[in-house]
Amino acid sequence: MVSANDVQRLFLQGVFSRSILSFKHAQVLWEKCIDTVKAANPTLDIRFSDKREDWNSFVISINNSLNCLDLEFRHLTDEQTGREMYAMVNRKDDEIAQMATDYTPVEIAYFKAVVEQIMLAPHEAYSVSSLLALREVNSLKTTMTKAQAEIVLGSFVAKGWLLKSRRGRYSLSTRTLLELLPYLKSSYPEDCLECIICYEIVTRGVACSTPNCKARLHYHCCKKYRSRNAKCPACSQDWPQDLKNMTPVGEEAIKDGQDEGRRVRRKSPEDGSDEEDEEEMEVEPSQPSQTQTQSQRKGKGNGKGKPPTDMDVDEDEDEEDEEAPQQTQRNGRRRTTRTR
Repeated sequence: MVSANDVQRLFLQGVFSRSILSFKHAQVLWEKCIDTVKAANPTLDIRFSDKREDWNSFVISINNSLNCLDLEFRHLTDEQTGREMYAMVNRKDDEIAQMATDYTPVEIAYFKAVVEQIMLAPHEAYSVSSLLALREVNSLKTTMTKAQAEIVLGSFVAKGWLLKSRRGRYSLSTRTLLELLPYLKSSYPEDCLECIICYEIVTRGVACSTPNCKARLHYHCCKKYRSRNAKCPACSQDWPQDLKNMTPVGEEAIKDGQDEGRRVRRKSPEDGSDEEDEEEMEVEPSQPSQTQTQSQRKGKGNGKGKPPTDMDVDEDEDEEDEEAPQQTQRNGRRRTTRTR
């Protein structure tokens, strides 16, 4: 016998068949489900309502039904359009298990590697070039080729996990931000920016150009705020009339060729040090340092004619040789210089 509970069942079936849908589409789906149930059982007293509070109550009832499955019908504002978007989200702490049904473990590892480069991009660019994305294959212990990686990247874009711009840069989609937000916040807590207006994650938007001001806003949040206030909500400094004159967050914050180096997260030492994690950029092997070269020449000079007579001198030279590569490694590290 058809009952009012079948509205939820039909609605969830419709949601599971879609990866992500807007608020308007979700309301249309809800209305169609009610009409279908009423057509099957006209005696039911159920009606569609376009009031926001009724929609919120319906979403709460759905999430209560999904609690035992660790699923949630969650919403997030699209950073580009400002539209409210909904998707079914896995709440368990298994990172990116949402992709397990569509991709192999190797492809998931590749996706995580690309996401890391996006999150650690310099200048708050939150994007990565096609070249650097393909190079991430080299960091994986796998036989995946760059040609195969290019196909997988296309699949990530086609299925809504990544966005690809006209410049050929990859960035996180609304679906990824919705479904993987807990993973992003736990893995990159220092790199997740928050909009000062809506308090949601920001990977595209603007930043206050005042030095040391940490205000970050989505474009749509900034436009709404600027319509009634021309001062920064954090530092109270006057903002320029044109948003193009503000500091960008996202792809526009970086120029082509500025992110050629691969960045990795360096964990804190295991000896209990309180040193915070830093961004570290891997660089191509460089020429030997000046200290190394001098030590090597000095060692060769001592080897000519007669053997060394003072072992302490040799030990000191060995220590210098050991310290030189360490100094070179320190010089290879780069931290993002942009103030947040």
